[in-house]
Amino acid sequence: MNERIYSQSIERLRSPERMARLELEKVVDLCLIDREITSVLDVGTGSGIFAEEFFKRGLAVAGTDLNSEMLEAAQHYVPLSDFRMGKAEELPFDEGDFDLVFMGLVFHEVSDYQKAMNEAFRVSAKYLAILEWKYATEEYGPPIEHRLQSSFIEQTAKASGFKKFEVVEMKNLVLYLLG
Repeated sequence: MNERIYSQSIERLRSPERMARLELEKVVDLCLIDREITSVLDVGTGSGIFAEEFFKRGLAVAGTDLNSEMLEAAQHYVPLSDFRMGKAEELPFDEGDFDLVFMGLVFHEVSDYQKAMNEAFRVSAKYLAILEWKYATEEYGPPIEHRLQSSFIEQTAKASGFKKFEVVEMKNLVLYLLG
């Protein structure tokens, strides 16, 4: 089993403390501002926290995850969405299916970063947003050896074909906006 993959409870994912740390509404606002987006793929959706917020904004939402229990939870919170078993390196969707591909705190967990980035580029018609932990030792989140530096994410993104790369430092996390 990949030790970088989240293996805690669904309830813990949705704890008030964690939800505040995620800055959910701000992240979704930043993903959507000045962009024409009608559809979103939430890769590594977990319990559907971000999928639910995108759905509340009137977007068509789909999601993938490796954990069937997480997919059931996501389907419960966002019942009118398409959730499928799948990993970031082999997304079960067609080329250009989504205006936005969103990876919320999942990119550091993938087995093959370049392959996952290539897949995001393939299924994205316009944009990719990656929310990740800061590259710092902190009392929450994964250990430093599981965190990714901005320069690595940028290099991987450019190798996949993304031309635009914007970094938004948030209070607790970093949001990468690619196009």
